[in-house]
Amino acid sequence: MYKGKSILGLIPARGGSKGLPRKNILPLLGKPLVAWTIEEAKKSRYIDRLILSSEDSEIIATARQWGCEAPFVRPAELAGDDTPGIDPVLHALQAIPESYDYVVLLQVTSPLRTAEDIDRCLEYCINKNAPVCIAVTEPEKSPYWMYRLDEGNRLIPLMDEGYTSLRRQDLPTTYVINGAVYVVGTGWVKQHRTFLTPETLAYVMPRERSIDVDSGQDIIICELLLSRRRETCS
Repeated sequence: MYKGKSILGLIPARGGSKGLPRKNILPLLGKPLVAWTIEEAKKSRYIDRLILSSEDSEIIATARQWGCEAPFVRPAELAGDDTPGIDPVLHALQAIPESYDYVVLLQVTSPLRTAEDIDRCLEYCINKNAPVCIAVTEPEKSPYWMYRLDEGNRLIPLMDEGYTSLRRQDLPTTYVINGAVYVVGTGWVKQHRTFLTPETLAYVMPRERSIDVDSGQDIIICELLLSRRRETCS
């Protein structure tokens, strides 16, 4: 709870993954990927209850072993490749009898996100009296230097605003959603059914905590960064 607001932590983790099969329970430095998110969420000073949303029995069992509740089984029709990310949130709010003021969505594929990131995002959202706040980071490559190809394979600037010849340091700062933390008011999300509106606030995270695991290479990078974090803290 923060400033009298009750907070539900929700970890969505479906069994299917085309790019990296069984991604959510793959080992990362001796722990299943889902465990890294569970451990940081349990360190949060504000999350009143932490639950998992999954249709997969193995993921549910793994989450429970690491101390996360799994009070329901998500319907299979809400666990497809094309299922909108907001649907598991809306289903979870309907599936539990208790009510909360805010829900914080924590994706398993962001193992470098910390409890401090979770709490700061919550604080920022509630202190600003905002309906929703999501984590973002600066992209490695600026979209002002990105192109699409026409039918003749010629380069067409993705953003035609005259910045292509500038130095990187002179380009406008841009941000990309990193998937690590989504905070939203429960009443608001039931009404609007989205995280992205003109009212959405951004919580900025550094790139080194913003990796979204989608490949074996991402796992290797995360292991390196987490090992360095352990060495720094020891």
